[in-house]
Amino acid sequence: MATKRVLSGMRPTGRLHLGNLHGALNNWIELQGRDDCERFYFVADWHALTSDYAETGHLREWSRQMVIDWLGAGLDPDKSTIFVQSAIKEHAELFVLLSMITPIAWLERNPSYKEMKEEITNKDLSTFGFLGYPVLQSADIIIYKANYVPVGVDQLPHIELTREIARRFNHLYGDTFPIPEHILTAFPKLLGIDGRKMSKSYGNSIYIGDSGEALRQKIEEMFTDPQRVRRNDPGRPELCNVYAFHKLYSTEAFVLELKNSCENALIGCRECKKRLSDAVCIALAPIHERIDHYNNNSSVVEEIIAVGNAQAKAIAQETMEQVRAAVRI
Repeated sequence: MATKRVLSGMRPTGRLHLGNLHGALNNWIELQGRDDCERFYFVADWHALTSDYAETGHLREWSRQMVIDWLGAGLDPDKSTIFVQSAIKEHAELFVLLSMITPIAWLERNPSYKEMKEEITNKDLSTFGFLGYPVLQSADIIIYKANYVPVGVDQLPHIELTREIARRFNHLYGDTFPIPEHILTAFPKLLGIDGRKMSKSYGNSIYIGDSGEALRQKIEEMFTDPQRVRRNDPGRPELCNVYAFHKLYSTEAFVLELKNSCENALIGCRECKKRLSDAVCIALAPIHERIDHYNNNSSVVEEIIAVGNAQAKAIAQETMEQVRAAVRI
């Protein structure tokens, strides 16, 4: 019988990329093999508004497509509750209460806040919603009394903030929430084709739906060892993003062979990228088949979301009854 809860979510700001797949989604799928916990995964559509509040035309479709990408990657609705954040209004109520007890200094020192303010210059991020989204994220987690949160390494500061907010609530109003812990994937961070963190905001992503020439073109553009200028220059595979991808998609034997070939200039970057394209195409093929299946069966997807919303809402309502009693409101 399940005794613990796992919860995580993603913002629907476009198609999922390989960083999402390896940094979080594969971890979600692996956790489906555990019998000791319940699993809750949500489409964080309110969080999408923190940076894309002026462009909401695609939000509903992207939310639906995100669920399809999850199902295509292998998330099983019979083993995991899949739901949409905005369908559970209790998240917003808990967010309001938590915002009353969260010091502004805790939010201003958030490294993601500083990084995105510096990197994303084409949008006005000087909003309360952007500053305060970690509080909403905390509400998302603790409203289900989650014990574990599978995330990428860049989300660790947010989980620590959630822990601090839960502790503060418990101190002020009595023990209500467990203190959640993070679960990191074996490959917690994947770089984009330009060498920065893979992100839709940076326009450097390889998407799990990419295939054919589009996929090959992106891999062809990937940064390699900057000091390997000519074909006969020895390479440093440990500094090459293409080599990092090979460790995910190629066989162990080939990776060992590639390391030696690169270091001794026995293989060029063009050939190395071609071999990577072939490997990624093979790995993504079954995902593409499942995505096509769900795209052609929209009623099945809608039913999965409806069932998940109902299951999540029942738990959120129960938690909020306890929260209101604790706060005496």
